[in-house]
Amino acid sequence: MKRWALMVAALYAALLLVLIVPGAWLAFGAKGGPGAALGILLYWPYWIWLALMLVSQFALLAVPVRVASRRPVARGPLWSSMLAGGLMAGALLAGAFLSLHELLLRDKGNGNGCAREAIALAMLTWGGWTLIFFRISRHVKPADVVSRQCRRLFQGSVLELLIALPTHIVARARDYCCAGFLTFIGLTMGVSVMLFAFGPSVFLLFVERWKRLHPARDHASGLPPG
Repeated sequence: MKRWALMVAALYAALLLVLIVPGAWLAFGAKGGPGAALGILLYWPYWIWLALMLVSQFALLAVPVRVASRRPVARGPLWSSMLAGGLMAGALLAGAFLSLHELLLRDKGNGNGCAREAIALAMLTWGGWTLIFFRISRHVKPADVVSRQCRRLFQGSVLELLIALPTHIVARARDYCCAGFLTFIGLTMGVSVMLFAFGPSVFLLFVERWKRLHPARDHASGLPPG
């Protein structure tokens, strides 16, 4: 089961890696051409963000892996999934904040101050949603905790994109330097978390396919065939 989880996480990382350049090119138009979009790959915060999203996807898959393996779910994997879900909720709120910040203040806001405020907001949201997911975990099964997390994150990503997309269109029509950069971060957060929320579903599809291809091995391991 861990192998399938690795495949899902690798697929997620590959999607984020492959989509970032065409996504940036579409978001900023033909200005600078594909070469300018490729410059994102030389931007070190991008790689930190990619690594963080990959680690979070691993953490979210910890509970589905144990459930699919018919192993008891300890508090450790459950906590890692809740922390990952809370972090993604924080990323969504930070993306929405940055998008609205650029819409309202254009290029007049303090860049460093804006980043600090967004990070602080994300940290507070992280803690708040982790607590919410913890309260949910006290009343439902571990697998249901993850499914509810993913449902909430998907809904949140849709709402965040409804903010980031129109604000990016408005920002790109302006004439100041780096117009649309903060709203592009908002778009990136929304799409990343939306794809993130599909991780457990894709993993379970892999598991179901494996069970159908290996019913005898599944039966020998004590697992009911899919």
